[in-house]
Amino acid sequence: MTHLAARLRTVRSALLWGCAVCAGFGLTAMDAAAQAVITQELSEQDQAAQEQAASGSAAVLRGLDKVNGRTVDAEIPVGGSAEILGLIVTLGECRYPADNPTGDAYAFLTVRSPANGEVFFEGWMIASSPALNALDHNRYDVWVIRCKSE
Repeated sequence: MTHLAARLRTVRSALLWGCAVCAGFGLTAMDAAAQAVITQELSEQDQAAQEQAASGSAAVLRGLDKVNGRTVDAEIPVGGSAEILGLIVTLGECRYPADNPTGDAYAFLTVRSPANGEVFFEGWMIASSPALNALDHNRYDVWVIRCKSE
């Protein structure tokens, strides 16, 4: 973000100079221009990030029973579901860095109860930071290990 901050400072300085010279420009013009720069920069970064990620055909997940310490690994294909310990886990998508297939994976998961279908978790999990967006269940824990490519 240092590049973005430098660009933003440059735009603000130029606009402030323009505002001092031209009374017709106020703070709102400066804010609008700065917002445009931020939006463009973030859009470019998002596009670059999307181009660098590759989609996997399956994901390897690990489940933990917090009561007895038992762990189970499961491989789930994209679009598929599997029972991990006492939970039904559905994999929507799995992505990984295109230039480093063994690198950090992130997967879109839905975790629900097999008894009544209650959704305990739905969202993206990141292999290197499972606590960033974690399953909140009193007995079980599930996290992403890696994506598998074809």
